[in-house]
Amino acid sequence: MSARAPAPNSDSGWPSDALEVGRIIDAWGIKGWIKVQPFSSEPDALRKSRRWHLKPSDDLAVARRRPGAPPLPPALDVAQTRWHGEWLVARIDGIDDRNGAESLRGARVFVPRADFPAPQDPDEFYWVDLIGLDVVNRQGEAIGRVVGLLETGPQSVLRVAPPDAAVTPAAADPPAEPSSDERLIPFVAAYVDDVDVEARRITVDWGLDF
Repeated sequence: MSARAPAPNSDSGWPSDALEVGRIIDAWGIKGWIKVQPFSSEPDALRKSRRWHLKPSDDLAVARRRPGAPPLPPALDVAQTRWHGEWLVARIDGIDDRNGAESLRGARVFVPRADFPAPQDPDEFYWVDLIGLDVVNRQGEAIGRVVGLLETGPQSVLRVAPPDAAVTPAAADPPAEPSSDERLIPFVAAYVDDVDVEARRITVDWGLDF
């Protein structure tokens, strides 16, 4: 059991199910390629999507856009991607020199949730589909709701807030650090009996006193 972080669109309008999947770090080379930092260790949605939707960074230290650069386009049509070490590098239609690539520096990259490739394993889920799900134990007792996941190397860990706590919307960033009242439940078969995304419920082998 594991959790993963998500056809080109003809409409350049902002998708209602857009999720942030990476950030443009800089130009790469002199022929218009860009270097992208993925926000997931398995960024299939970023790598396979042919259209990326953009928003400017709200962090001025990250943005560092070239003075006089043209306005950030609302979307990019991706012609080609490949790995270069830990970075994803991409060739964008209509950008063929370094200046054009540098004008995109710092942009936040979003793709529609509908463009995420389907998980290949029935026990594999995208983290965004788990946020907000109710968590109950085998006795039917309410444990809480999923507000985020932690990556701990070989496995993910569910961050479960108490039932009466506010839950971060699925499309937003969860709180950076777990709060003291959250339960941390390893997202592995030894503790997770069932994930029913349609019913918005996860059943776990976990006592209220754990």
